[in-house]
Order: sequence, then C-alpha cells, then structure tokens
Amino acid sequence: MTLPDYAMNQARFPEIYEQSLVGPLFRPMAEALLDRVELVSGDSVLDIACGTGIVARLARERLGGRTRVVGVDVSLPMLTVARTTAPSIDWREGSATALPIGQGDAFTVVACHQGVQFFADKRAALTEMRRVLEPGGRLAVATWRSVEEMPILRDLQSVAERHLGAILDRRHSEGHPARLEQLLAQLAFNEVKSEVVSKTVRFAEPSTFIGLNAMALVGMSGAAGALDNEERTRVVHQITEESLAAASRYIDAGALMFDIASNLVTARA
Repeated sequence: MTLPDYAMNQARFPEIYEQSLVGPLFRPMAEALLDRVELVSGDSVLDIACGTGIVARLARERLGGRTRVVGVDVSLPMLTVARTTAPSIDWREGSATALPIGQGDAFTVVACHQGVQFFADKRAALTEMRRVLEPGGRLAVATWRSVEEMPILRDLQSVAERHLGAILDRRHSEGHPARLEQLLAQLAFNEVKSEVVSKTVRFAEPSTFIGLNAMALVGMSGAAGALDNEERTRVVHQITEESLAAASRYIDAGALMFDIASNLVTARA
C-alpha cells in the first residue's frame, strides 16, 4: 500500500509508513522480489521509487557492506527516513522518468517495488530503467494485483465509496501485468516473464492499517478536492470506524490478517 502525494509529504507520515507498513506489508514482497533476481557477490543495485528503502536495505543485508546500493525517490520526506534508517546507502532525490544517474553509470540489478503504477509516463520510466541497466542486467518490478482479487480491500473500498462515490485506486491500477510485459518487450528487454506471488500479512493493531487505508482512499477519490482539512479529517475518521466493523471477520486474536497478492515481472537488458 502506498499513499497519495498529499499524505506522503505530511510531517509524520514517512515515519508512520516505516514503522507500521514496511514490516508487515512491504518487506515480504520485497524479499520475494530480490529472490527472483538472485543476487550474487559483485552485484550493484538500484532501487527506484524506494520510499523509505526496504528493497535497498534488504539488498545491502544480502550482499554486504561493500556493495553499491542506490535508492531513488521523488519524496524528500521519505528519503529523510531512509537516510536515518540506513545512512550508508546512497539515497538520491529524483524522478523515475529522469533518474539522477549519470550517462555511463549502470547497475547489474534494477528494482521497482510498488512504484510503476504511480508513474504518469510508464514508458519513460521503463526506458530509464533500461538505460541504467548493464548489458545482461536484471530488472524486477512488483505491482499489486487488482482490488477485485482481494476481498478485504474490496470490502474497504466499498465502505469508502458509500461516502465518496466511485474511487480509482491507483495502488492497484496495474493489477494485470500484460501491459507492463508488452512495454518491456517493446523497449528491447529480454526474457520478460511474470508471476503472481501471494503473502499473508498481519497487523497487530488493525486500526493502524485501516486508518491509513481510509486516508489513501479519501485522497484518491474524486471528492477529495472539495474537502477542507476539517472535513477530510471527519470523513477519514468515519470511514475508518465503518471499515473496522467491515473488517471484523479478518481479525483474529486482536490482529488483522489477510492475503495480498502482487505481480512480479522480471526481465533482462
């Protein structure tokens, strides 16, 4: 789960994201993504749309301290948390469509974990990924599957839509990998393939995930622009309360548990 720009740049959100979402939600898929590229000694890794840097940090753990690992994100507040969490990694502010990577500088592995669905120009971003990959280098891209495939997310969206009307959830806008596979083939990537990976995630405090999800859905709704801060807060609170009731069947021993699925698309330069 990733939140819209207005949330990611709020003062405390990057810390909440790191503390509450990265461990239970993002780390399992990040581990699966790195499993697919089969890191070996001597690899160099670029993590695009890195957020607070879970893919980059796991790559450093697997490869050791001398490995060149770079994380790029457009959000300076997210990078501030990344730099605090792992100061030895090279964190750079920049866009996926104009990577802050010089001509002639290349990596053996490029990863993008739950970022592609937010890029306005996906072809440009994938072209940049191709540019910064060494010949034969490995690419791994993860995008969440569609909301319709995950009952809890479908239920929570239905709650929000009762208040806000239809919502296009950009987090799941690349739920089917065919378009991404086609773009990669058109850009001369080789060995393009995809698979679906499902993980069971667990949140010890259900209200944290439910509240952040409500915040994301409000931000992505067509009605969001007409809400002032006070009204937005009220609507988020109301949706959160109703969502907790709707999610009760996914709560066991006080923890929220559900399956979430992602596409993992891999290719070679």
